Amino acid sequence: MLRSYYNIDAIEAGLDEAGRGCLAGPVVAAAVILPKDYTHEWLNDSKQLNHQQREKLRLEIERDAIAFAVAEASNEEIDQINILKASFLAMHRAVDDLNLRPEHLLIDGNRFTPYPLIPHTCIVKGDAKFLSIAAASILAKTYRDDLMVKLASEFPHYRWEQNAGYPTPFHKKAIKEHGFTPFHRLTFRSEINPKTSSPSSK
Repeated sequence: MLRSYYNIDAIEAGLDEAGRGCLAGPVVAAAVILPKDYTHEWLNDSKQLNHQQREKLRLEIERDAIAFAVAEASNEEIDQINILKASFLAMHRAVDDLNLRPEHLLIDGNRFTPYPLIPHTCIVKGDAKFLSIAAASILAKTYRDDLMVKLASEFPHYRWEQNAGYPTPFHKKAIKEHGFTPFHRLTFRSEINPKTSSPSSK
């Protein structure tokens, strides 16, 4: 069973992101504040759950959370400032969008750019330890997956509805055949070495 809180005396928001390892699309972050006495039998790291479980949990989290917000940093911003800083930027934006100001942030991972005037604690594999971080991981993942499905309708060659922009063999092959779209992260070109690096709208 995951823990309900880190500090019982503070309003805590769990933060996590999705899409850091992708070749296309934004990085998406979520911030979630859950009730102090919140429990859930199978709420866990989004990577440990299947699509149907994540979708069911998404509805429950949005219903039960005291506050939640989802935000993103675009592929252009990733290219400009690098993926790590863009992940932190998306997390800051998610905190900005909360309708309740947290007093403490729980961050999944071992690094974070401090948010002004709110202390934070970094927790390695926090999405498998704290309910609020696990909830944030699910909201970030499901939001981003939905976004990539929509983008896939504009750029069907890359099968983003299946790979969500991750570097699958098919995705890499499609980039080599069709080039980059306006949603690809061009700083990741060296991983692909396509025939062309110019954006494509095919």
